[in-house]
Amino acid sequence: MKGFAMLGIGKTGWIEKERPKCGPLDAICKPISLAPCTSDVHTVWEGAIGERHDMILGHEGAGEIVEVGELVKDFKVGDRVLVPAITPDWHSLEAQVGYSMHSGGMLAGWKFSNFKDGMFAEYFHVNDADGNLALIPEGVDPVLAPMLSDMVPTGFHGVEQAQVNFGDEVMVIGIGPVGLMAVAGASLRGASRIYVVGSRPNCVEAAKFYGATDIINYRDGSISEQIMDLTDGKGVEKIVIAGGNVDTFSEAIKALKPGGRIGNVNYLGSGENIKIPRVDWGVGMGHKVISGGLTPGGRLRMVKLSKLVQYGKLDISKLVTHKFNGLERVEDALMLMREKPKDLIKPVVIVAEDLME
Repeated sequence: MKGFAMLGIGKTGWIEKERPKCGPLDAICKPISLAPCTSDVHTVWEGAIGERHDMILGHEGAGEIVEVGELVKDFKVGDRVLVPAITPDWHSLEAQVGYSMHSGGMLAGWKFSNFKDGMFAEYFHVNDADGNLALIPEGVDPVLAPMLSDMVPTGFHGVEQAQVNFGDEVMVIGIGPVGLMAVAGASLRGASRIYVVGSRPNCVEAAKFYGATDIINYRDGSISEQIMDLTDGKGVEKIVIAGGNVDTFSEAIKALKPGGRIGNVNYLGSGENIKIPRVDWGVGMGHKVISGGLTPGGRLRMVKLSKLVQYGKLDISKLVTHKFNGLERVEDALMLMREKPKDLIKPVVIVAEDLME
């Protein structure tokens, strides 16, 4: 089979590989729709997780099952399925203790384009099919389904980590597709006022659609100073970090009330240390909590999040601004994510011919 791969740090290209083999609990899928991610950009061009050679990229997509293992109970050949970016080993001790995303070691639930070949190929392998796949429900567009792989669950996980409650004032830093889903998640959880940090006009408009009440342009000066001006010097109760770099935490800590929480879902692709300002952290005693975590994966999360789309609680169409037809256009879509033109939020590559527009 052919696949689009990371050849080494800073290098990508099409390669030929043997079709993956199916274990007794597993499934082999062919992609029907795919989406590149900024994480792919960090992985390839920043070398954020280290050197990888001839590793097929891609961890966001929907597929059609072409083979299942003999122990798979709930799926069959021909099923069209949601595929989460994170596919834990559900029999692991880490999963049993509640951290499935770290099954087998830190971040090891993230397998696609990290420890094994990803989805940007003619076929891809899914471990523990019964635990990780979910049928695409009626009312969910298969073309948009890749948004449920990573963008929706990651944005929502930032809200979960920040523990947003009814009436909370929340700031979301970064309003790319993950940040936009953090805005949507905070709104669904009952946030009263949602401040968003971003500058691209199309992202700002999408953020307003999902529930943002106030816009902060980081180009206009310090994020924390702008928040303090908007809140009469009080700050906010909850913050979701979905963009920025290692220096972003300093601004977040300054903008956070004592007793507040920060949920980070930003993939930090470079930098050695995160800087926490001592005084603004209450000299270590301000009860300002930082929680950073990889989104949970698995079937149940796919089922629940897809129901929000199915029953009209969440519109994921606002995330997709560019569409390409054909597996060979994966490269173009990824380069678009790398370049990030002003009109981009997220591209999708349509692979199944019956879905092409």
